[in-house]
Amino acid sequence: MKRISHFLTLILLIATVASPAHRAIAQAPSAAAPDAAAARETVDKLFTGMRNGDSTAVRSVFTKTAALTSISKNAADSTVTHKGTVDGFVKAVGTPHKDQWDERIYDVKVSIDGPMAVVWAPYKFYLGEKFSHCGVNVFNLIKTNSGWKINDITDTRRKEACP
Repeated sequence: MKRISHFLTLILLIATVASPAHRAIAQAPSAAAPDAAAARETVDKLFTGMRNGDSTAVRSVFTKTAALTSISKNAADSTVTHKGTVDGFVKAVGTPHKDQWDERIYDVKVSIDGPMAVVWAPYKFYLGEKFSHCGVNVFNLIKTNSGWKINDITDTRRKEACP
């Protein structure tokens, strides 16, 4: 009798796991895929604007109160933090410069929770064809009525130990 009870419990467990309702619950996180793609598109628009020197396109991806922070090490191996403004960055992008600014991201990871997205993206930065530096960008985005907007970027910068 005990074997039959265990067998019935096992059958019930298998039926529950295989049920359409359970599959729907298991697949629910994939509903964030369109939002993840849209958040990634916002980040890609930033880099396209940088490559094209298009300050209007760059400005359009940020919230009005966005913040920029860069973290690096100095010659004494101390951590240095630099705060920048979006306005300063937008002006720099739009100011004609000899070499194209080309930031190439890879192994991008996007996490979404409702109206918040975090995009983690290692990068390599080139001035024209010449490698400049590498690091990781962390973008915090907010979903607004007009789509995903970057609320802040924190990045690391280094010239060595770049993949």
